[in-house]
Formats: sequence, C-alpha cells, structure tokens
Amino acid sequence: MEKTWRWFGPDDPITLDMLRQIGVEGIVTALHHIPNGEIWTEEEVNKMKDFIETHGLRWSVVESLPVSEEIKYAGPGRDELIEKYKISLANLGKAGVRTICYNFMPVLDWARTDLEFPNPDGTSNLYFNRAEFAYFDIHILKREGAEKDYDGATLKRMNDEIKPKMNSEAEKRLVENIIVKTQGFVNGNISEEDLDPVGKFRELLALYNGIDAETLRENMAYFLNAIMPVCDEYDIDMCVHPDDPPLQILGLPRIVTCDEDIRKFLDAVPNPHNGLTFCAGSLSAGAHNDVVELAKKYADRTHFVHARICKVQPDGDFKESSHLDPRLIEIVRTFELRRPGVPMRVDHAPLMLGDEKMGYNAGYSFHGRMLALGEIAGVMAAVNTICK
Repeated sequence: MEKTWRWFGPDDPITLDMLRQIGVEGIVTALHHIPNGEIWTEEEVNKMKDFIETHGLRWSVVESLPVSEEIKYAGPGRDELIEKYKISLANLGKAGVRTICYNFMPVLDWARTDLEFPNPDGTSNLYFNRAEFAYFDIHILKREGAEKDYDGATLKRMNDEIKPKMNSEAEKRLVENIIVKTQGFVNGNISEEDLDPVGKFRELLALYNGIDAETLRENMAYFLNAIMPVCDEYDIDMCVHPDDPPLQILGLPRIVTCDEDIRKFLDAVPNPHNGLTFCAGSLSAGAHNDVVELAKKYADRTHFVHARICKVQPDGDFKESSHLDPRLIEIVRTFELRRPGVPMRVDHAPLMLGDEKMGYNAGYSFHGRMLALGEIAGVMAAVNTICK
C-alpha cells in the first residue's frame, strides 16, 4: 500500500519536509480554504498539487471534497450543488488527482466525547463515552424524545456517574469535544467562531426531520449516479467513509454502518468507481462489525484505507486502540496482498511526547501518528517478506 498522511495545508505545523523524512509517500489533503459547495477551480487545484510535488511528494487522495448538506437532504439547491461538485471533480481529474474520500453522514462528521483520555503509559487517546453522549443529547441539546434512544443501563450510568459531575465548564467541554473541535477543521458545519454552537446544531438537525435511512440512501444514489459520468471520464474513484461511530445517533439516519449498508450502496450504483474508504477504526467502533471479514469481503471495492482500530467496551464505550492490534494486522495483510498500491493512512493515534501542547487537530498528532506509521510500515514489510 502507498503510505500516505493527512495534511491540512501550508498552515499545518507538520510540514511536508517533515513528512518526507518519516517515510510518507503521498499526501491526503483538501482545499480547506474553499467554502463547502463552491467550485475547486483548476488554478487552485494545480496550485496545491504543485506545492506538494515541489516537496517530493504526490497528492494521492482528496479528503475531502465535501458533500453539502443540501445534497444529502435533497434541498431545492441540490442539482446546482451537484453540478458544481462535478466541475470540481473534473478539475481534480485533469490534474491527475483521482481518489476522492467523502462522507454522506448528516450534520456530524464524527463524534467523540473525550479528546485526551489518559492511558496508563502517559499517552492519551480519543474516547467515546456513551453515557456522556447521552447527557449531551438529553440535557444540553435537549432533543425531543432523546431518552428513547438509550438503553436503561446507559441512562442509569448517565444519572449515577455523569450527571453529578456536570457543571457549566464540564458541559462546555462536552460541547466543544462533540460538535466543535472534531468538526471545525474538516470544513464542518460548526466552527470555533460560532457563538451559539448548540443552537446552530439544533437548526442543522431540524433539516433532517422526516428523512429516514431509505430516503437518505436514495439521495446518496441520486448524487452518485449524477457524478459517475465524470468519474468514468477522468478515472476518478469515489470512496465513501463509513459512519463514525457506526451507530444510530441524535435521531439522524445513518446508512454506512455495517455489512448490509455497504452492500446496499455498492449495489445501488454498481459502477466500480463507486467504492469504499475502508476505515477500520470507524467500523470497529460498532461491536456488530467483524472488521477482518469486512476487509476481506470488500477489498476489491476499497479505494482508500484508514489504518486504525477501536476497542469496544461491554457498556458500549469505545477508545482508539493500538495500531498493532491483531485485527488491524490482519486487515493490513489483506489489503497489502489484495490491493497493492492502494493509498493507506494512519490516524487517531495517541497524543505523546508533547503532542498535547502543539495544538494539533483532534486525532491528528505528529509523534503518535509517526509511531503508528512506523508500526504499520513494519507490518507491511513483514507481509511482503513472508507472504510474497
């Protein structure tokens, strides 16, 4: 697999020269300065591509060319937004950038409740506490009917363990972790400049009133069928990111959570350019998923790999786990043998060796990802030595 790295542009404190020195081959990035729904012009695409190439690297993957909410919920401006998206795709294709990671998750790109959960060795990881998330949903967001979405054990934990510890500062931290710090750096719907992120979030959720999973699937198929001619013309692979976490949350429809979901969207648009970002971390955050078997089943329709893994606790909480987890080793072996050359990146690695002081985007530390990349590179080398 091609060893790639998610990089956030020229203002990223992690420089391209640093990445070349640690064995990175390809760059995963986006034109983060262009607002969602606007066209990525040839000039802007080539400017980024040339900048990357002057540092001896290549622009391997776009992550992401955002799909506007109005496309997802089929608002009146959907067709105009899709036409702009097609122009951006064509401009990327002309420049030779032909792997596009995107998601079709409504409103929330990904969710964690703790961005610095302490480990025994002094490092920290991202963590999802289901009872804390329930507190956010029920007592901060105050979503109507939210209590019905949680089992009795989670509600008891929320009332017994979480609620007594909550004050205004703790609630602010939870809001920042769930809907601000994890969203703002990925062209998300909420930014750190928003004065009322919770109010804005409620407005975004309301856009999906009455939209169920089947309707969202239809909207996704509509979008994909519209862009496939451009993908065919420029040999562009679209690879959807699984829902993170792969669970029903906040009353929103979720349609890339499991084996059945993946099969449905691939069957709905059977064009080989319609494929999957195999994010082992997102899929493994659902105890219902056998990620090793999913990797084997969908290797041929996978165009991009996210090498990370989660460990699910009995109470439904989950945390980012070691990149040497046996499941992830087997997944890397699968793709290394069956999809040679497919771009792969590590992410959601620990904060370590001062990473926590550097202001890196949540989940995207330097030292932690460098360690993870070294570990995965070692697994790849072993696979190639032993199995080929």
